Amino acid sequence: MLRTAFTDTFGVAHPIVQGGMQWVGTADLVSAVANAGALGFITALTQPTPEALVTEINRCRDMTDRPFGVNLTILPAITPPPYDEYRHAIADAGVTIVETAGSSPEPHMPFFRDRGIKVIHKCTSVRHAVKAQGVGVDAVSIDGFECAGHPGEDDIPGLVLIPAARAQLTIPMLASGGFADARGLVAALALGADGITMGTRFLCTQESPVHPHVKDRMVKATERDTQLIFRQLHNTARVARNAVSEEAAEILSRGGAFEDVRHLVNGARGRSVYETGDTDAGIWTAGMVQGLINDIPRVEELVDRIVREAALLIADTLGALVAPRVTS
Repeated sequence: MLRTAFTDTFGVAHPIVQGGMQWVGTADLVSAVANAGALGFITALTQPTPEALVTEINRCRDMTDRPFGVNLTILPAITPPPYDEYRHAIADAGVTIVETAGSSPEPHMPFFRDRGIKVIHKCTSVRHAVKAQGVGVDAVSIDGFECAGHPGEDDIPGLVLIPAARAQLTIPMLASGGFADARGLVAALALGADGITMGTRFLCTQESPVHPHVKDRMVKATERDTQLIFRQLHNTARVARNAVSEEAAEILSRGGAFEDVRHLVNGARGRSVYETGDTDAGIWTAGMVQGLINDIPRVEELVDRIVREAALLIADTLGALVAPRVTS
């Protein structure tokens, strides 16, 4: 058992979080994470309507009696989803933990605070983490450059970002990006984090609602098999390297605009990768950490292994490095 400020604040057994993942954060995976003693998040916008989100929350509640939350990623769009309706659906369904991402959580804090909902905000820089703390979030999850999805534009890896953020934060902090095993958890704790968030690692588990071919591809992949796209658009995303990502990157590198790659990177094609197992059907996210993934365990097995090995690593391996103090 590893007890941290995060486990105390959010009432979970282990300092491990499954962050929101589009098309992946469903009740099947989230309930398995919760039952393993970690904290999982249903991805709100994976559900097509607020009503569907409530149904998914209830489905998850039927499968676990332990804490879980909902991820609400808020991004600018020409025709945005009905964010307020999703927010009300989360509260009305009795969810008490929310992970926000994308835009600042500030406009949403009074709503969540008035309803006793704890908020974890996901960010990619120290300045954004400090701002989130200032507007009253209960914890932050800070993504290093290694992460899947959007790593921000500063390119700061976790080894620097985590202790830099810790130096300016007083609330619980999760380290995200590049974590898959006990070594990563222990390193994160040593750097000042109170736990870790894993996305790519949880995607590659038995309960993840993703085609087995995708999981097999991730097991075979190395840390070099990701690609950064949208750099020229200042909206960098790290995705699995495949024929589609390489074509999109090439078009943008020649000065292409988003409209020139829209047909390659639309969400429907990405979703089809997970559903059909055709890993060249579209863009799909993966972090560098896939180079550390070599099996497809059940979630309970994975969480237990990480926590058990982390405790041994701290107590035995690292403890043995400390020479006894000699007194005269």
